[in-house]
Amino acid sequence: MGTESNVLNKKGHNPLHFFQENKLFKKFLEHIELIAALFSGLLILITWSLESVLSQPMWVILHIVAFTIGGYAKAKEGITETIRTKQLNVEMLMIFAAIGSVAIGYWTEGAILIFIFALSGALETYSMNKSNKAISSLMEMQPEEAILLEDGTEKTVPVSSLTIGDQILVRAGERIPADGVIVKGSSAIDESAITGESMPLNKYNNNEVYASTVALDGTITVSITKKPTETLFQKIIDMVQSAQEEKSPSQLFIERFESTYVNVVLITVAIMLFLPYLIFDWALSESIYRALVLLVVASPCALVASITPATLSAISNAARKGVLFKGGIHVENLSHINAIALDKTGTLTNGKPEVTDAYFANNDHKDYVMAVVGAIENESTHPLAQAITAYSEKELDGKATIEVHDMKNVSGNGVTAFVDEKKWEIGKPDFVGKAEAENFLDGVASKLAAEGKTVVFAKMEGTIVAVFALKDTVRNSTKKAISKLKKHGIHPVMLTGDNELTAKAVAKEAGIDDYIANCLPQEKVEHVKDLRKKYGNIAMVGDGINDAPALASANVGIAMGEGTDVALETADIVLMKNNLERITNSITLSSRMNRIVKQNIVFSLSVIVVLILTNYLQLLDLPLGVIGHEGSTILVILNGLRLLK
Repeated sequence: MGTESNVLNKKGHNPLHFFQENKLFKKFLEHIELIAALFSGLLILITWSLESVLSQPMWVILHIVAFTIGGYAKAKEGITETIRTKQLNVEMLMIFAAIGSVAIGYWTEGAILIFIFALSGALETYSMNKSNKAISSLMEMQPEEAILLEDGTEKTVPVSSLTIGDQILVRAGERIPADGVIVKGSSAIDESAITGESMPLNKYNNNEVYASTVALDGTITVSITKKPTETLFQKIIDMVQSAQEEKSPSQLFIERFESTYVNVVLITVAIMLFLPYLIFDWALSESIYRALVLLVVASPCALVASITPATLSAISNAARKGVLFKGGIHVENLSHINAIALDKTGTLTNGKPEVTDAYFANNDHKDYVMAVVGAIENESTHPLAQAITAYSEKELDGKATIEVHDMKNVSGNGVTAFVDEKKWEIGKPDFVGKAEAENFLDGVASKLAAEGKTVVFAKMEGTIVAVFALKDTVRNSTKKAISKLKKHGIHPVMLTGDNELTAKAVAKEAGIDDYIANCLPQEKVEHVKDLRKKYGNIAMVGDGINDAPALASANVGIAMGEGTDVALETADIVLMKNNLERITNSITLSSRMNRIVKQNIVFSLSVIVVLILTNYLQLLDLPLGVIGHEGSTILVILNGLRLLK
């Protein structure tokens, strides 16, 4: 048997392999704390409903199982944290309250107490796990290997081994492994990983390139200028990590409140154990009984329930309308924002270029020219080429049958091809002839460029026959969304890596008065921090990898649903339907939730105070204490559930 097992293991058939690789099992482990809390609640419900038919030992056993399953994670956390910090915490208070409840015969109340607290803790853990995935998503964008050029030979090496001055080869379609300068070749570079802009940039000798950007259509040789650990992309990772580790003022306040609450309750319980017996001539059994009742009624069960059901209801309500909140704290914070920073590409705009204008030297030949240009560009993978092809097919109501011969890509400039034995050139002004391009149709290209549009010329047999203007168009929902934000008293600011001309045109079209152009990722973070100083609480809306640090630095980070995985993981809120108007709806929902939470907290604290006072005056028996304590919990839960509507 041992030999057979060894053989299986040598062949790679590890007995644990199924569990290690099974996605469902991994998901189970990831959410085990939440599953345990929900199972504990289900077990409590079953035990309570079958109380009349269960034997006493079985009834007790089921409660012990519910206690163990639901409370294990929070109990372990509480005990570990107490040992580490040498301070008691709310987790320990809940354990003491549950034990006290059991000690005076109220098993179900103790189990419910543990269940509610375990559920809130599980949701917090789930939110943290989702947030941590942002870092791993970023890591996956980094190439692990590079082609090092040494003495005219190519050698594949780990990126981590590269040093400043090394020369590496990057072929078309590959990600650039490290920051550097082009020393040979040229290519259109997709820098959306860094700038978030959809338009590739044409780069030549002495132009800088960045790690994790993509060389689209040309092979380049790059001289490394920064260590792999100091690249711009690595700085993005570090900024996301740093921003996620920062605690908000509300988090710090809650931590201080919890510590004070625990100490006050436990000191009061300790006093109640003996002081009434020694000073007021209470019987020792009465004094101990009152102290245990105090431990139960003073437990923050209703306080926890004041927030969790209301938060879950608000999150569920928003989810039905296409807005995903990653935690209750973000629902709370959203209504406090005074300004909102918005990325341009993919947020205010659709994120891809579209043909907005087309002019032809001879309108009689318009369809033929459009068909030829569309057919030639159809053989290119460049985003501008794809946009022109899509425009041609739309205008001609289908793809034209054009035979294209000897199509060649002139990296960073355009393309050439032969159709009907005539040479066609399609590309930027310099490629087709700058002087002729500037004079085409009385300088229409200059007018289009002034509107922040990219111009592409088509030339046949030495004569320009058409010019196409392309632009990343503003979303249909953008104008309404900006107008609504202004009505809510929220100041919108556009942040973009694009140039001043394009930024100004888009901001004007969207109705935004304040914008900042030419922003690199680290600069976006600085602008977000400046806005926080000026306006207090701000939100950041974005969709790209480059937006991740700014999303994490804002009080509330909002990602578009079509955005990159990193943006989605880093953000606190995701607009699943990419509708910016949903932000204002969510702000209203946030205000409602905060109002209901305040009502619940005031009510639950008032009930706790009344229960403590009446217990001290010996007017409160345990059954009434339980009714008051659990009744207040039920009421605040029902009040919170109003947010489902």
